[in-house]
Amino acid sequence: MDTRLLTTFTTLARTGSFTAAAAALHLAQSTVTVHIRSLERDLGVPLFDRLPTGALLTDAGRRLLAEAEEVLDAVARLRSAAGEDGPVAGRVVVGTPESLCATRLPALIAALRTEHPDVDVDLRAAGTEECLHGLRSGHLDLALLMTADTEDTESREIATEPVAREALALVAAPGHPLAGRDRRAAWGDLAAEHFFLLEEGCAYSDAFEQRLRAAPGAGPRVTRFGSVDAARSCAAAGLGLTLLPATTVAEHLRDGRLRRIALDGPPLADVPVRLARHRRRWAAPAAREVARALVRHLAEAGDGKGGPETADAPPV
Repeated sequence: MDTRLLTTFTTLARTGSFTAAAAALHLAQSTVTVHIRSLERDLGVPLFDRLPTGALLTDAGRRLLAEAEEVLDAVARLRSAAGEDGPVAGRVVVGTPESLCATRLPALIAALRTEHPDVDVDLRAAGTEECLHGLRSGHLDLALLMTADTEDTESREIATEPVAREALALVAAPGHPLAGRDRRAAWGDLAAEHFFLLEEGCAYSDAFEQRLRAAPGAGPRVTRFGSVDAARSCAAAGLGLTLLPATTVAEHLRDGRLRRIALDGPPLADVPVRLARHRRRWAAPAAREVARALVRHLAEAGDGKGGPETADAPPV
């Protein structure tokens, strides 16, 4: 059997669209159609229902998808074994929260380029759900997740391992009333404040908002952004407070554009960073090298919890 047909089949199954599959494979849409028809003819079963909204796997298609992926993984392993004497090479796509993308990972990419110049790392800024979907669909090779909840991330398909912890900082502009107080802020003090948090699906932002709204008489105004810079800029402009990884506000704390808000009671818990990968899908040597580098680099970087300029900065 021509493995190109299996590649087209698995790609169409992931994308659900002949147009999207053609774009992903750099083929004409008519070629994708021919491949699928040829495979259906060879196997003697329809693999997709052609609907106005896209291509939907039939029962037979769903049964065969895992088998097709195993065949393609076996072919990839065979090709990798044939080239084991050569340098590690290839493209590795990593999904990661924007905060890690901007602060922790540039040094890793620079180190990898020196150690493995033929490995290209493609970073995709994404939230937890988008990363999990990317791993399941095959669009991502690896992902970093910032979440304390393993129940939603661990599954028969996805495996995760803790690799680091990120400290959080609740901050506001120096002129904000809560930034000039002599005492720590209680959760009730936050009840009527305006908060700029990262978009829904950001685990620590979601948990913080839930805790805010659970306070007696709580009625906070919450604006969600898909960008760390947007949330940070709104807080620095004096419009409200934001909760972000300490590394992303370190420079603003140093130069006085932001100040920490200390909370009464237990401090905000650090957020675990987990490396996630697909359990069944074979990992190419380049992906294995990137995974090892991520574990090593994040463990070393996380020891400082964002560095003394953030971890030990005065709260008010």
